[in-house]
Amino acid sequence: MAQPLVVKKDDDLDEEEYYSPFLGIEKGAVLQEARVFHDPQLDARRCCQVITKLLYLLNQGDTFTKVEATEVFFATTKLFQSKDAGLRRMVYLMIKELSPSADEVIIVTSSLMKDMNSKTDMYRANAIRVLCRIIDSTLLTQIERYLKQAIVDKNPVVASAALVSGIYLLQIRQNDRLAVSKLVTSLTRGSVRSPLAQCLLIRYTSQVIRESGVSQGGDRPFFDFLESCLRNKAEMVILEAARAITELNGVTSRELTPAITVLQLFLSSSKPVLRFAAVRTLNKVASTHPLAVTNCNIDMESLISDQNRSIATLAITTLLKTGNESSVDRLMKQMTNFMSDIADEFKIVVVEAIRSLCLKFPLKYRSLMNFLSNILREEGGFEYKKAIVDSIIILIRDIPDAKESGLFHLCEFIEDCEFTYLSTQILHFLGNEGPKTSDPSKYIRYIYNRVILENATVRASAVSTLAKFGALVDSLKPRIFVLLRRCLFDGDDEVRDRATLYLKLLGGEATVGETEKDVNEFLFGSLDVPLVNLETSLRNYEPSDVPFDISSVSKETKSQPLAEKKSTGKKPTGPASAVSGPVSTVDASYEKLLSSIPEFADFGKLFKHIYDGHVVLQFNCTNTIPEQLLEQVVVFVDASEAEEFLEVASKPLESLPYDSPGQTFVAFEKPEGVIATGKFSNILKFIVKEVDPSTGEAEDDGVEDEYQLEDLEIVSADYMLKVGVSNFRNAWESMDPESERVDEYGLGVRENLTEAVSAVISILGMQPCEGTEAVPSNSRSHTCLLSGVFIGNVKVLVRLSFGITASKEVAMKLAVRSDDPEISDKIHEIVANG
Repeated sequence: MAQPLVVKKDDDLDEEEYYSPFLGIEKGAVLQEARVFHDPQLDARRCCQVITKLLYLLNQGDTFTKVEATEVFFATTKLFQSKDAGLRRMVYLMIKELSPSADEVIIVTSSLMKDMNSKTDMYRANAIRVLCRIIDSTLLTQIERYLKQAIVDKNPVVASAALVSGIYLLQIRQNDRLAVSKLVTSLTRGSVRSPLAQCLLIRYTSQVIRESGVSQGGDRPFFDFLESCLRNKAEMVILEAARAITELNGVTSRELTPAITVLQLFLSSSKPVLRFAAVRTLNKVASTHPLAVTNCNIDMESLISDQNRSIATLAITTLLKTGNESSVDRLMKQMTNFMSDIADEFKIVVVEAIRSLCLKFPLKYRSLMNFLSNILREEGGFEYKKAIVDSIIILIRDIPDAKESGLFHLCEFIEDCEFTYLSTQILHFLGNEGPKTSDPSKYIRYIYNRVILENATVRASAVSTLAKFGALVDSLKPRIFVLLRRCLFDGDDEVRDRATLYLKLLGGEATVGETEKDVNEFLFGSLDVPLVNLETSLRNYEPSDVPFDISSVSKETKSQPLAEKKSTGKKPTGPASAVSGPVSTVDASYEKLLSSIPEFADFGKLFKHIYDGHVVLQFNCTNTIPEQLLEQVVVFVDASEAEEFLEVASKPLESLPYDSPGQTFVAFEKPEGVIATGKFSNILKFIVKEVDPSTGEAEDDGVEDEYQLEDLEIVSADYMLKVGVSNFRNAWESMDPESERVDEYGLGVRENLTEAVSAVISILGMQPCEGTEAVPSNSRSHTCLLSGVFIGNVKVLVRLSFGITASKEVAMKLAVRSDDPEISDKIHEIVANG
């Protein structure tokens, strides 16, 4: 409710206060007052006051029920009988605020259209505004003629009302393909003269071309119109047309040529805005069609020294995308002075472009790596330095010859690094890659300096890195022992604990396994459970004589019930709602629950709710009706569409009181070692007994009832756990190459690579690694890395290499490594049958 408005009238009436006229009004009372709208003799002033109160309530957040809104709307329409101008304006406001439904709009349309043709300008202007706000596309054609007349009206109030309303109508019609196509067809014949209108027309034309679904230039509708706009006198129209052509789906080199030509002319323009627009468009084109932009390289090189740093940054990144191997050294020299003149956000863009160029021309890694190391030592913020470090790490991983020099540059950087995150990242990477170099001993000095000079977080990371060198390089182990013993006297307990652990581990006094391989797995292996799940399990762990067991932690990256993932129908509502399907991970509580059921005790090792020779469907049920007790709750499963499954056991729920969760189970036998799939239809059956609310006791007799549940489908992905790895390359190389299986597949026509990548990930049910599930826009090729654990606790790694042609045909190369070569073959079978 509104607070009183306190206003001092004058010095003689200091104690008097004015209150809001709406203080204390209630919706019910105002709705009663609205009955005055039905009076035979309308009191215009009284009606205006009531409408004002209704509008106040609506704007204060009060809501009217459907019945209340309808009654007020019909009552308001009767006020059109009044000739009072003030009341008519209030009626217009009220109708707009009520937003009547389609059925109600028809009733008031005739009155508003009558006002649109009135001799009173105020009536015409307001009627146009109201009518355009409440109608939908079905009534739009009836008022188009009136709007066209109103736009050229002599009265500016009427004309402006028509223009504003036209914008609103445009929002209604812009999704109408036929209407937009007709508009483009009529206007592309040369009737539009305004440059701004032509730019808008070009955008509508691009929309029509995109929606036509034609991906080849010769058959594109209205493409000739876009080309003709490249010869327009207005610069904005030329730029809009060039941008539209370059953004067409599947644009060919022949189609790009005229657009690239005009953009090249703008590169030498005296107007900064034209240079910026041209180089920005060319920069986008260079990502997908670098050869088409190479003719502009000479013009763009002159823009590196442009006073506008945004233009200069776009020019240099475009050159890095389109340059050839012979031009790399020249570009590096030009960028030396350029980098000191731009902000960090532009520097990051340049660094990313240099990284892509180095991967494109790996033989030029020396000059590019030296450039990155030089700018790494210059001043800059965290994001900028992180971009450089990430780029150097990627180059080391992808270009073997760059490892030695790259690691040396990183070691020099951490000598004077002010960012803890980057220091620990580099130390971790150094621990994994340093021992594999020709002379690992040269890195020890840099690592131990961190133990002496840095904060506790970096010191602890340095201790772990030293331990990795000691584990992998036997000749360094005695020196590592000496350094780790010095760390036992560190002031931080984390550093001391790590040093103690690694000394015991490397000295053989502590055991994490039976072989040296187990020690290396402990030091170098990635944590095979998500940190979020581990943290949750540790928080829930209650100290006792039983130690915490990490094997009880869920390994699933994202838990999701199978029925929730696969079902396509609506969520059931009824006496008992059930969520069906195998749970998405091996949770200790589920394993304990299932093992306690005699019928399932001999099924063996549990994986999700799947055993090697059995599948258990668990249905979680909740009674949602207080006055009823459900008994003999059981799910009847029809497996006629799952031929490989045979029902062997069912565990009904004897009693299900109100708001008390319970479970019922159905077990199926399946062939061992086979990835059995199928679809199950489910019917929930139960006996309903009425409960006396006063005593809480149920009646003796009940009524049998049933409820259709959603269908459940078991697919190949349900035999796989999503388990990520922190370093895919190391994990891949640690697996036996003999287990690798490689094959190529055609995925047919896809809209883009993103769709293809998502489809394969969904089929396999594996965890994407290192963000490779994200496909850059307009990318023609992409590599995706996946990790998981197959039933039987078999680790699986997958490399997917995608490529898409101009006709949107997608090809895929699938490489699989696993702990078991037979599982690698099964992964290929899953994809082939998917």
